[in-house]
Amino acid sequence: MASLFGRKVSLLDAIAGSIAVAALAGVVWSPKLNNQLAKATGSVKAVQVQVDARNLPLADPTAFLQSARDDQSLSLIVRNQPAGRVQVLAIDEVRRRLVELQPNGQVIQDDDPTSPLLHHVRFNLEAQATIGPSGIVFGGTKLKIGSPVELEGTLYRVNGTVSGVVLP
Repeated sequence: MASLFGRKVSLLDAIAGSIAVAALAGVVWSPKLNNQLAKATGSVKAVQVQVDARNLPLADPTAFLQSARDDQSLSLIVRNQPAGRVQVLAIDEVRRRLVELQPNGQVIQDDDPTSPLLHHVRFNLEAQATIGPSGIVFGGTKLKIGSPVELEGTLYRVNGTVSGVVLP
């Protein structure tokens, strides 16, 4: 075949060399390496995100909240694309309150009794995201207030909406 440095190169050697070059290119352009380089340069920062999951039909809301708190991290799916894992900081049940003003001037507040089986839950999460001029990018997709997301834990998968983003 052809000669390289005065030595003949067989077809098998050429194939092995091209596989080695392809493997090296895969390592250089791998997403994990890009993420490590982004962390080293400081472009990736911890961002706190609040996600509201509304109208969850829960048979046992206390067991759901405890299961969600036991999960240290959740899978986040943004616009039907897996975006990675996020850390759970806190999970709170958000209750609607009704306020009534009495004729004597007294204000009475109570939970909304219209739908006791549907629950609203707020997830406070922390994610490592890239912060750019157009907002934060997490898992290759922009994450803004109003973005639909899915949260997947050990025993549940819920749809929610990003309701808050706290930049460092």
